[in-house]
Amino acid sequence: MEFEEQQEKKEKRGIHWKSFAGGAVCAVLLLAAAAAALWFTGDGPGSLKSAAKVAGISQIIDSVYMGEIDEQKLEDSMYAGLMAGLEDPYSRYYSREECEEEDRSNAGEYEGLGVVLGQMKDTGEVVIVQCYDGGSAAEAGVQAGDILYAVDGESVEGKELSEISDAIQEKEEKDVVLTLGRSQADGSEQRMDITVTKGPVEMNYVSGEMLGDGIGYLAITQFTGVTSEQFQETYQSLKDQGMERLIIDLRDNPGGLLDAVCETLRQILPEGMIVYMEDKAGNREEYTCDGETPIDIPLVVLVNENSASASEIFAGAVKDHGVGTLVGTTTFGKGIVQTYYRLGDGSEIKLTTAKYFTPNGNNIHGTGVEPDVQVEASEDGETDVQLEKAVEVVKEME
Repeated sequence: MEFEEQQEKKEKRGIHWKSFAGGAVCAVLLLAAAAAALWFTGDGPGSLKSAAKVAGISQIIDSVYMGEIDEQKLEDSMYAGLMAGLEDPYSRYYSREECEEEDRSNAGEYEGLGVVLGQMKDTGEVVIVQCYDGGSAAEAGVQAGDILYAVDGESVEGKELSEISDAIQEKEEKDVVLTLGRSQADGSEQRMDITVTKGPVEMNYVSGEMLGDGIGYLAITQFTGVTSEQFQETYQSLKDQGMERLIIDLRDNPGGLLDAVCETLRQILPEGMIVYMEDKAGNREEYTCDGETPIDIPLVVLVNENSASASEIFAGAVKDHGVGTLVGTTTFGKGIVQTYYRLGDGSEIKLTTAKYFTPNGNNIHGTGVEPDVQVEASEDGETDVQLEKAVEVVKEME
């Protein structure tokens, strides 16, 4: 499963010193001496004081701890704790094993349950957003819309989606017991335990169909390394079937890779800005479109409160360029960028490093993207009133 926001990966590189003649050498030596003094006397996590404290704790553990010790887990937990100290829900540490699993997921395949999780903004409940066709969860009877309450008897309340995912991926046993709640026709909820066996999952992040009257429907569940290619194939297939109008559904799409959403948008946007970033120093990085294949048919984009990050880049670009109409509810409001830094041992850290802005210069962090046509989802969940409105709107567009 893959629920973490991913934007841009950069490999961590060491600092290489160059030699300079004369006074430059003195300057370097003075700087090095100052840095060494700071390291030895400072109080930060990289100081000698901290290193000595870690060594002391490790020695006590080795001497008196009764249980078995997994040195690698201790080390990974220490790094994870350092990142947790930032108190940023989007910054974290990934072990080498987690990185390998993440790479497989971005490549379009992984070993897991075959579900996409989302989190309700108002209640914090964890919901099954999608079950992949042919995945073990779907075959076991898990359904989209089910509320996840526990994994192997342990409550998921108050946990981040990434924490839930990690617990499942790190579990050595193949069988995972999911405690789910499913809405019934009379408004009640049925609680059930379903055992799902982890297995290989081939992920399809884009699906499409013709709705009639020349209207194509294309849903994107996440922006990964294969989304752009899958979008191209589905988009062309709908064209070949006589598509004259298009609805793109980004509801409950939690985001994904920055490059993936930009490559997808380049297939439909006119020439110009897609999105730009600004870091803490005010440095600006722009992502643009050459406009070679702008969409030339009416377009509606469906969004809701769970459309986040990369989905909001998509929605913001469509809105600012005026190439489509947004229908649904205000998006999640995540207008910040995380950068991945791969470390020398195969692990990596993810840090919030910049804010992003829509083509018109809007930063939507904490506010979201407002739809052009506001439509709440039906309370009974049986009728997709948002999609019905999207069909109505796209039919009226010239």
